[in-house]
Amino acid sequence: MPEETFRILLIEDEDPHAELIQRAFEDQPHRFVIQRVKSLLEARNLMQNQEFELIIADWRLPDGESMELLPDHHDPLYTPLILMTSYGNERIAVEALKSGALDYVVKSPESMLDMPHLAEKAIDSWRARAERANMQKALRESEAQFRLMAENASDLIVRLATDGRMLYVSPASKNILGYTPEELTGKISFELMHEDDRAWIINMLQQGGEKAVYTVSYRALHKDGHYIWLESSARGVFDKNTHALLELQTASRDITERKRSEQELQIAHNNLQEAYEKTIEGWVRALDLRDRETEGHTQRVTELTLRVASKLGFSDEEMLHIKRGALLHDMGKMAIPDEILQKPGPLDAPEWEKMRQHPVYAFNMLSNIAYLRPALDIPLYHHERWDGSGYPKGLKGEDIPLTARMFAIVDVWDALSSDRPYRKKLPRQEVINFLREKSGTLFEGRLVDIFLEMIEAENKLT
Repeated sequence: MPEETFRILLIEDEDPHAELIQRAFEDQPHRFVIQRVKSLLEARNLMQNQEFELIIADWRLPDGESMELLPDHHDPLYTPLILMTSYGNERIAVEALKSGALDYVVKSPESMLDMPHLAEKAIDSWRARAERANMQKALRESEAQFRLMAENASDLIVRLATDGRMLYVSPASKNILGYTPEELTGKISFELMHEDDRAWIINMLQQGGEKAVYTVSYRALHKDGHYIWLESSARGVFDKNTHALLELQTASRDITERKRSEQELQIAHNNLQEAYEKTIEGWVRALDLRDRETEGHTQRVTELTLRVASKLGFSDEEMLHIKRGALLHDMGKMAIPDEILQKPGPLDAPEWEKMRQHPVYAFNMLSNIAYLRPALDIPLYHHERWDGSGYPKGLKGEDIPLTARMFAIVDVWDALSSDRPYRKKLPRQEVINFLREKSGTLFEGRLVDIFLEMIEAENKLT
């Protein structure tokens, strides 16, 4: 039997990303046919004349956001869409999935090369969703059709009274939960749910309207005493005249293996994140070993920067990038010759010119590492100054990224508060006076005030 071919529409305006994804599908030319466009307009024009089994789209495109391709209502039969974005963002992910996107992928070389696997999973998931939707439609048409399909479905079909009592249970209950239909009919379905899931599911069903269709995942008690994961699609049947809820119809399937795989993937993801952080720490230690003058500086400014950032209301995800940027802020000094980096006295003009390139060196060293790109504002711009007198680009005011403006204050505070081979540290009050004096010229005044308020508050506590 010939292998089924899937037509995929790839909407990606960045050539390197598109080429990487297309290359991932090259070894399966008979299974996947990829057509690539660069904008929403091109996509809409193509979709008028061709049908696709899957859309893979960058979130932000030159002429809009790819979520505009989704219908203004949840249609389970609509062409499934995998949304891609360069930066992980929980808000975007929630918005995309609520709007009907099938999956949300943070761009990385690994995820783009894994796109054939993600595509197959998405198509399988869509087919399962479409299968359940079609089943529910058929069930609504007549009770006879309901029973005919339910008796032969691999999914567990249940009709529930408004109090949760099971009116009808399909034969699949034996394979899925270990109970025969007769053992379950008349029982309260909510009693099979794990106590941690029961309350929120009941509350969700109570809040639903006539047109609401829910798909939820929860733990259900198997007859032998262990819990399994079920994914259930539920909709209400309402009286046409009074609009009162008459019953609920549900279609459920065992997703225990999928949940186990998700947990394993999460563990693998956490291990990868830990490896990322350990790698950064190794780089920082290597720099400290080479530049004894500033040993310990990186750890101090990172800890202090995170305390300031927390005052400014950055999200957890942003805090992670700030931490990485602070740790790597001087990574470009790895490219500075020893005779300059370890010189015991002041640098001359040519040496300073070379030293001033270390932010650019850091960017060039790290920008090709996808997971570090959101963290590079600090390494590249932390020597820019509010009045435009900084380097390497001479940015001014709010043209300097906020994280770099914030870090610049912390960096100078620590430098002046620490001993160096060619000078002793300044007294605490002199450092405070210096920052106040340069507030509004070298540093943004608002951030100086926030920083010094925090320093004074912490000093009182100690």
